[in-house]
Amino acid sequence: MAYDWLSAVILAIVQGLTEWLPISSSGHILLFEKILGYSGGLDFEVALHFGTLMAVFLYFRREIIDITRDFFSFKWKTENGRFGWLLVIGTIPAVIVGLLVRNYFDTVLSDLLLLGMGFLVTGVLLLIVGFTKNAKFMQLTWKKSLIIGGAQAVAILPRVSRSGATIASGILLGLDEKKAMTFSFLLSIPAILGASVLEWGNNSLPISFVLPIFVSFLTGLGTIHLCFRYFLNKRENFKWFGIYALIVGMAILTFVVFN
Repeated sequence: MAYDWLSAVILAIVQGLTEWLPISSSGHILLFEKILGYSGGLDFEVALHFGTLMAVFLYFRREIIDITRDFFSFKWKTENGRFGWLLVIGTIPAVIVGLLVRNYFDTVLSDLLLLGMGFLVTGVLLLIVGFTKNAKFMQLTWKKSLIIGGAQAVAILPRVSRSGATIASGILLGLDEKKAMTFSFLLSIPAILGASVLEWGNNSLPISFVLPIFVSFLTGLGTIHLCFRYFLNKRENFKWFGIYALIVGMAILTFVVFN
């Protein structure tokens, strides 16, 4: 299919808006590809994720520098060094699942039935969080990191929201909203970088991807700020995203059944 720059930019905006909101960016990308009649392929989707990943690097630049400095200086008893180890532990499940199922991405991830079911699962999870009362906030431990990482791994295949699964599991494990968001967003770094390396290898980045990556970067940066400032700073807000995900999921499944 010939390159369509307008569709590519629209998809980049969708990626930037939905990557950090708990409503499945990959699910929305597939949905809008169907609507627009344009698909850039898995390498294009990875490129869009790379753009939003750069937004994470910029937004959390100070935290990343501090974590990296202490971790590689073997200062593992400091808060930053410990956080680095927790990110490593949380990444393990996604690495295992990603390597096992990478050959099935193109076929499984284009299935509308799984797309609808993924939205429903995401919606139910977000509703649970939205209606869960605030409890005493707990510290992040290696066991909790592993569970959150497992939620990220589960979200790889069926179009369940990665940010939704990881933030929700963090909150349900006793983290406050901002701590859960921070861990979720930083946990995306090795996952997306790994996917980029596996998909691109030694190949050069197509010049046509530059504009969509930049658009997804800018949109993603703004969305991260809004998540911390307004959208996800209170757990009761999650129920509205849950209702939205349920509506989208039911609409997709209805379309599948009648077509």
